[in-house]
Amino acid sequence: MANSILTLAKINKVYNPGEPSEVAVLHDIDLEIAKGEFVAIMGPSGSGKSTLLNIIGLLDRPSSGHLSINGQDTSTLGDTELTRLRGHRIGFVFQYHYLISAFTALENVMMPMLVDHGFPTDAAEHRAMELIGRVGLTQVAHNRSNNMSGGQQQRVAIARGLAMNPDILLADEPTGNLDTENAKSIFELMREVNRTSGTSILLITHNLELARQCDRIVRVVDGRIQADA
Repeated sequence: MANSILTLAKINKVYNPGEPSEVAVLHDIDLEIAKGEFVAIMGPSGSGKSTLLNIIGLLDRPSSGHLSINGQDTSTLGDTELTRLRGHRIGFVFQYHYLISAFTALENVMMPMLVDHGFPTDAAEHRAMELIGRVGLTQVAHNRSNNMSGGQQQRVAIARGLAMNPDILLADEPTGNLDTENAKSIFELMREVNRTSGTSILLITHNLELARQCDRIVRVVDGRIQADA
């Protein structure tokens, strides 16, 4: 794939290798994601979806195989280099928003930039306000996150995931705790971000209706890719 942003080649993951408790979770995963592609990852509980997402997100290392982001083979990188690459190239949105309850929406969105720079800047605040507006929450930018609805909190989480202008946004069941209306709204927001910014999005979901609106559906069963279309 000439314009791939993400390439996985023969990725395997084994926990506790050589021990009685050894368990193989992923088996020879080959996967390519194009720049600007919106891909749904589906599969039953325990199929290895979250492990796969953790490896793609550089939160865990594969036992074997190669993972490349924008042409860079991550297997050659040390922990510090992986942390930096993850901070600049990858955004995360989880089923639970993981916002800091004592912080405002604006402050939560600024957090990745504060971690990167080490101190607040006018540029970081401007970027955060821009993203807050983009997700439709300008009117509550200075509200603490614990005073916001579940749908609003997840919108803040999406804005935070985009703070560093990542190439890839990884979303692990981001609509799982939301009602049908809010789930649809959050999905439409991610789709709009994907179309307007060109950010590639990988979405783990059990919602087939939402998955069918993505560009591709990758089905994972027993740690293997069963279907990709």
